[in-house]
Amino acid sequence: MPLVKLWMRRGKSPEYLRTAADCVHEALTSQANVPADDRFQILQQLDEDALIAHPSYAGVSRSADLIIIEITLNHGRTLEIKKALYADIVARLGRALAVRPDDVLISLVEVTKENWSFGNGLATYG
Repeated sequence: MPLVKLWMRRGKSPEYLRTAADCVHEALTSQANVPADDRFQILQQLDEDALIAHPSYAGVSRSADLIIIEITLNHGRTLEIKKALYADIVARLGRALAVRPDDVLISLVEVTKENWSFGNGLATYG
């Protein structure tokens, strides 16, 4: 169960937002063994002053088109799977939306299965 949050600066069309979300979900299903119907995403456009990111931290050159992606999912994927996921997300965003690789920041948050409740106040995997 991934919960995906995408943040970017205001001004993108609804089509752009949906395509960005599609790219992330397709990479998750392709690289991280996420079922196709396991899709929960939050898309947020922020005012210019509400997104602060150093333009060159970690040797990249970020522009105003930065997309920050936070993925919360179950613990247990290997380093190789994570690397393949990051690369696939960047490649898909580049092909579909011409997003530069330097403009994609990904944070993966791993949790144990008992930390999910899909509803009814029940621990879904507990």
